[in-house]
Amino acid sequence: MSNYERIAQIIRYLDAHHAEQPGLAELANHLGLSPFHFHRLFLDWAGVTPKDFLQCCTLAHVKGLLRSGQSVLDSALEAGLSGPGRLHDLCVTLEAASPGELKSGGKGWTIRFGFAPTPFGQCIAGQCPRGVCYLAFVDGAGRPPARAALQETWPEAELARDDAAIARLAAQVFRRPDPEAERPRIRAFVRGSAFQVRVWKALLLTPPGSLVTYGRLAAAIGQPSAARAVGSAVGHNPLAYLVPCHRVIRETGLLGGYRWGQARKCAMLAWEAAPRGRLPASGASRPDLAARPAGVLGD
Repeated sequence: MSNYERIAQIIRYLDAHHAEQPGLAELANHLGLSPFHFHRLFLDWAGVTPKDFLQCCTLAHVKGLLRSGQSVLDSALEAGLSGPGRLHDLCVTLEAASPGELKSGGKGWTIRFGFAPTPFGQCIAGQCPRGVCYLAFVDGAGRPPARAALQETWPEAELARDDAAIARLAAQVFRRPDPEAERPRIRAFVRGSAFQVRVWKALLLTPPGSLVTYGRLAAAIGQPSAARAVGSAVGHNPLAYLVPCHRVIRETGLLGGYRWGQARKCAMLAWEAAPRGRLPASGASRPDLAARPAGVLGD
């Protein structure tokens, strides 16, 4: 079992048992670990203590990020949505397939694909001659269905496995946000309708540590009444994490669903909001785990 799978277990456990006010010893016991080893495992994965991390999952924190996200998005809109620019924690240039390329389904291409570990579980990714064309998480069904889903996205392309290349890509995509570090430049290439691509490009303007609602995203693309259609486009994002659909939440402040699992979405948001050295020391004043509101991790 990977560290992420253990963390996901804890997130699901907290969602079900928040009213029981579980402490460090109980959380450790749920994984069959001593409190010491659980604490160390959590630090290795998240870079912060369990208490710090769980504070990032509170409803108050989510609402605070939502307010910040709206402000950030407003600023981005003033600068215009066109052009690659400086996009979230990576410099991502997102290109859309032309009608001819959509029809061809990748005919004549060789897509290098492979599997790699990430902080949020194993991923599968594909790189075509135009850039990263597929990124998803591998769940319980295993690798064969994940490979089949990639082939279905680009049905006429030839797939060539290259785990080493995909491991290098994953190391770039899933690096912890650091405003002082040089940002890698990544080209991405997607199949989608014009509307979907507009939504995905707008998503790139939402940086780590910020959130946006479906309504705000609809307003960002000039269609404020299309929140439901925006939700559908978000759900069909073919580039997990790279196009940050996990940063979209409901107008109420609840996290809402996620194509690759709500526990994973919560882990991503807290991981981004708690980069190393950014949270106050463990002894600083903050709401206790017992104060975590019901429904934070679910509807």
